[in-house]
Amino acid sequence: MAEDKSILVVDDEQVIIDAISRIASAEGIKVDAETNGKDALKRLSQKKYSLILCDILMPEMDGFMFIDELQKMKNQIPVIMITGFSTVENAVKSLYKGAIDFVPKPFTFEELKCSISRGIEYNNLLTKTDQKKPKKNEDIVFVPCPPKYHRLGNISWVNRESEGIIILGVTNLYLEIIKNFKSINLMEPDRQIIQGETCADFITEDNLSHHFLSPVSGRIIERNEKLLTEINLLGKDPYFSGWIYKVIPADIEYDMKYLIPCASDRI
Repeated sequence: MAEDKSILVVDDEQVIIDAISRIASAEGIKVDAETNGKDALKRLSQKKYSLILCDILMPEMDGFMFIDELQKMKNQIPVIMITGFSTVENAVKSLYKGAIDFVPKPFTFEELKCSISRGIEYNNLLTKTDQKKPKKNEDIVFVPCPPKYHRLGNISWVNRESEGIIILGVTNLYLEIIKNFKSINLMEPDRQIIQGETCADFITEDNLSHHFLSPVSGRIIERNEKLLTEINLLGKDPYFSGWIYKVIPADIEYDMKYLIPCASDRI
């Protein structure tokens, strides 16, 4: 992780603040903390941060209200939501609201370390994008998903095929964030997957495991076997030949309410 980075923790439990501080400090990251959203917003007007970790259930202003206020301020600092009241709905709602990740309590050292590293790298990409302002013939930082697709946060995408089958995969942005992935662990066909829950893991060169969250619920009917031996397909073509699963959805219309149309990324 890069030096001179600092994060803001917003949580009303001191034990959680202490745990995050220990993990972040071990990675050379400075930590400030507030026990409520209102004080955190005031601190954000005084200091610049690379990342925010915010609890969902807090008095006066919950985590969702906090994200709403950040958006009103046009503050683009990436937010990771953390909560002990872990439900699938909280996870997908967090990503729909604009959080880049969701970490349930209790979390392990590795889980939080991976999530923080992704958050810091996401901020780095935002900074590069703002500074670079790509011109003709310049490389852009990441490739957005095709307009007809929908996405769960910035992690996974879904594309409807004919005959009630959908294809899902990982966004190029998520791949850019985790970097240096060397393999993927896939679920077997006929397994059930749940929207907002882990359905695969990306293993990076430092042997950390980064969770891949499913954009929909349903039954896997086929997985992309080529990825097990040709992992580079993901980086080369994440939206087509680098697909991950084909799925028969359980209730696609219900799941769609938490998915963001990729066409809106171009407005």
